[in-house]
Amino acid sequence: MEVAMLKDLRQDANLAKRRYMELCRQGRVFDARNRIIGGDTQAWDVQVRDQKIKEATEKARDETFAAEMRHNDKVMCILHDRERRDRKQLCCAINDFQQSFQKPETRREFDLSDPLALKKDLPARVSDCDMRNTISGMQKFMGEDLNFLERKRFQEEQNREWSLQQHREWERARADHKLAEDHYLQTRLKFDETARDLQKLEGLTRKEVCAATKEFNKNQIVELAERKRQEKQQEQEDNLAEITNLLHGDLLSENPQQAASSFGPHRVVPDRWKGMSREQLEEIHYVQKQQIQEKLRLQEEERQRIMDWDRRRIQKARASLLHERQQQRLQRELRRALDCSNLSLARDQYLQKKRMDEASSSQPTEDYFSQFNTRSR
Repeated sequence: MEVAMLKDLRQDANLAKRRYMELCRQGRVFDARNRIIGGDTQAWDVQVRDQKIKEATEKARDETFAAEMRHNDKVMCILHDRERRDRKQLCCAINDFQQSFQKPETRREFDLSDPLALKKDLPARVSDCDMRNTISGMQKFMGEDLNFLERKRFQEEQNREWSLQQHREWERARADHKLAEDHYLQTRLKFDETARDLQKLEGLTRKEVCAATKEFNKNQIVELAERKRQEKQQEQEDNLAEITNLLHGDLLSENPQQAASSFGPHRVVPDRWKGMSREQLEEIHYVQKQQIQEKLRLQEEERQRIMDWDRRRIQKARASLLHERQQQRLQRELRRALDCSNLSLARDQYLQKKRMDEASSSQPTEDYFSQFNTRSR
């Protein structure tokens, strides 16, 4: 009974919630201003509040899960330590029991794994002629006989003889090596003496060559000094002649004819030209004055042309403005005539509708129109 009541209460709560949401939606849908101009701030606030509640709920749930995980980890660590301690204690108890009550000596098969079994057993053979030393027994090999000490002493004596023989051979080879070194040293001394004689002869020859070179260089220096003196004297004479020519030439005397070019009377040589004459300067000034007057005349013509163009543009703009006003006037008249025509048509339609309503027997009432736009969907 209680389960059925809880189920009914839950269904009633859901139904009330849906009805409330439907009323809120109808208020939003039927409100033309909020639907066309802007959004629903109340719905947004509700969504934001629901989102914050959802985030807070998720955060609380995550914190609960985290706390539970930490608690579980702590419990797991405690259980793991307890299990490891119990395992260690069990191993220690097993080892103590084995050492106290399960010694190797008390086992039934201890003789098979006794570490002192070989010491307690008989040796493999007593002598070289033991009857147990069969071929298949493999108890006697080369070098494992009982007279090992005598055989080892004989081998040591033999090794000593071999060592003495090797020492004698080494002394003989050392003497031969020393003899070869002495022969090599004498040959090297002879070669050094011959090289010293050749070096001394080369030094004498180099001294003679240096003396001849020095004498030749001295003669070259004397000839070079004489040549430089003659060249300097010739240069001084050339400079003196050049100065004399410049003093008596057309450059310093400023002869205007010396600047004339061979390409025509209208061209001059730049490095000889001393400037224009007074007549040429006056002619240039006269031409400049004419150019100034011509430029002033052209500027006056340009100003007159600009003024003419401005006057024409103003006249054209005035004509365009008058034409635009006339067009606006015509449009207003057409609009007024259209409004009158629409008003007469509306009046005719109203009269026609009124006649049709009077002629019709099934005219809808206000209840018919009130059933529309009652739900949001």
